[in-house]
Amino acid sequence: MNPSVAIGMFPALFALVFLGIPVSLSLLIVAAGAGAIVFGSSVLVQLYGPILSTSSNFVLASIPLFVFMGAVLERSGIAARLFQALQLWMGRLPGGLAIATIAMCSVFAAASGVVGAVEVVVGMMALPAMAKYSYDRGLVAGTICAGGSLGTVIPPSVVVVVYASIAQMSIGQLFAASIIPGLLMVLFFLGYILIRALLRPSDAPRVPVEDIAMPLGEKLLITLKALVPPVLLIVAVLGSLLGGIASPTEAAAVGAFGAVALAVFFRELSVQTLKEALAVTVRITAMIMMIVVGGTMFTSIFAVAGGGLLVGSLAKGLGLGPYGLIALFLFIVFIAGFVLDWISIVLICVPIFAPAVKAAGIDPVWFAMMVLVVIQTSYLTPPMAPSIFYLKSIAPPDLTYGHMYKGVIPFVLMQLLVLVVLLLVPEAATWLPSLMVGL
Repeated sequence: MNPSVAIGMFPALFALVFLGIPVSLSLLIVAAGAGAIVFGSSVLVQLYGPILSTSSNFVLASIPLFVFMGAVLERSGIAARLFQALQLWMGRLPGGLAIATIAMCSVFAAASGVVGAVEVVVGMMALPAMAKYSYDRGLVAGTICAGGSLGTVIPPSVVVVVYASIAQMSIGQLFAASIIPGLLMVLFFLGYILIRALLRPSDAPRVPVEDIAMPLGEKLLITLKALVPPVLLIVAVLGSLLGGIASPTEAAAVGAFGAVALAVFFRELSVQTLKEALAVTVRITAMIMMIVVGGTMFTSIFAVAGGGLLVGSLAKGLGLGPYGLIALFLFIVFIAGFVLDWISIVLICVPIFAPAVKAAGIDPVWFAMMVLVVIQTSYLTPPMAPSIFYLKSIAPPDLTYGHMYKGVIPFVLMQLLVLVVLLLVPEAATWLPSLMVGL
């Protein structure tokens, strides 16, 4: 054990990240360097263990399947039909197009589980629609970024899969626990948009009646065709998992098969589409698994060097109590979200926090949901802010970083409001798991 090495690992990691070295490589470099100091020539033996545990973790096999499901849906035309249907029904509301965008992101997040796919697909449709009716550019940016981030909490979320794997928790429990916080997030986003549109109508004008007028029968038919496919996919994935019919990996396979079947049904599946979906799946999965390996190495070396005991003794020495400990850990996660991506936060923080949380008698499911909500804010908080970078990649030149950073602030506050609700009402996270998967 060498606590001084453990303490120095985090400054070294942040230094490498700020130098522009990819997070996965930064984790590997720091883990190898610290391991060499602690173990000397036997460091390679110590680093082999995390590689073996990651490669043999059956739960992680669900990640490429969920990513593939989202990639196929992105190219199947389902999203376009759903946005059209929501626009027809919600366009006349104050802020109707922004409300339709959040609703669209909610459904698509529940059908894909991949944040980037949700935001890019919805953003490409919502941007021109809201620009056409002169929506405030800050509201446009904030709505799309916040809606895209919903894939963090709303199941089936890849973030939840990785968290459950690292924390050795049931994915079914965490999926069930995330349903109510996810719905609260959607409601708070919608409430903010509606109130802002009522107070400042020029920021979010209503769609003129003539632009969306059509016979009721035609509108219902469009809605039916748009809503039924994603709803069936959501029921198939979450229903099979929460009902105990399938394991997480099997449920992900059901989702991937369902996405392909829907693409075939709507005649949107071609060899080129399949190649693109597979390429996206390989690229995203390789990125995630590289960071998983690096993060597992980092935390294992940190723990062996005495970092875990150091954190535990620090937590006891501060005498914070359960709520003080929760506040400290969530604050660390929030600050880390400014410079690290979600998977790095999970891989670094969860193994370190979990023993202290267990020792303090804190419900791990409740704590997990609060951590996931805080991680969701990291999608919107600069300088990393992945949601802002996703949006910038598809945004017109007149939608600047200034609009985006200003636009996401109210939605970050809404996310923190959900965190307050979870702190005050733990049952919002624990009630459904107790009913559905016997927590």
